[in-house]
Amino acid sequence: MPRSLFALSIFYGGMVCIAGVLGNKQVSLGPLSALGTLVGVGPLAIEAGIFAFLLLVIVSSAVAELHGATIANRLVQFGFVPLIASILLSLVVLSLPSAPDMAPARREAFALMVGATPRIWVGGIISYGISQTLNVTIFSWLKRETGGLLWLRAGVASILSQIVDTFLFVSIAFWGVFPIGQLLAGQMVAKVVLSALIVPPLIYLFVALGRWLDRAAASA
Repeated sequence: MPRSLFALSIFYGGMVCIAGVLGNKQVSLGPLSALGTLVGVGPLAIEAGIFAFLLLVIVSSAVAELHGATIANRLVQFGFVPLIASILLSLVVLSLPSAPDMAPARREAFALMVGATPRIWVGGIISYGISQTLNVTIFSWLKRETGGLLWLRAGVASILSQIVDTFLFVSIAFWGVFPIGQLLAGQMVAKVVLSALIVPPLIYLFVALGRWLDRAAASA
């Protein structure tokens, strides 16, 4: 296995697991919140898991650039393993009785942070698989059609895949629970802006890192 693929795969698996944990916190970014008000969806608060998901997008695109779409899609498929394993392990831990001397506040906080409804878990699994596969597909198609412009290919693929990710997750997790129109619009605006700002510069960093790792391995 190329050293770059080994290192990026480990990083990818970690981001798959941590994304759901980070998603328990909503963050407010001043300029982004103001943009939401400007376009009529209200002040934007985004779930912090988006940062881990953008790193997943960047890593899968970097793997597609370095090793091809087939390997990148295989990475996405293997990503189901830590994702589902972490959900099952969470269910097991939640079902175990807490230690008698565990502080009630910590016990309640843990249950709140780790617990989720089945619809949220299912929504996360489905949206992950479809959006990450779509990202690799769009990125690789643009590479065949344009050749260069790595930043543009990564940015466009990320924006489109994140729109699909948001629509699938919010619809599956919350449809019928409360009106989701404003939530969908707000999250899409936030993810489009963050994809445009974060993905293009970082894709160069990850591709350069991958190439450096492979050169180092070849010269060792």
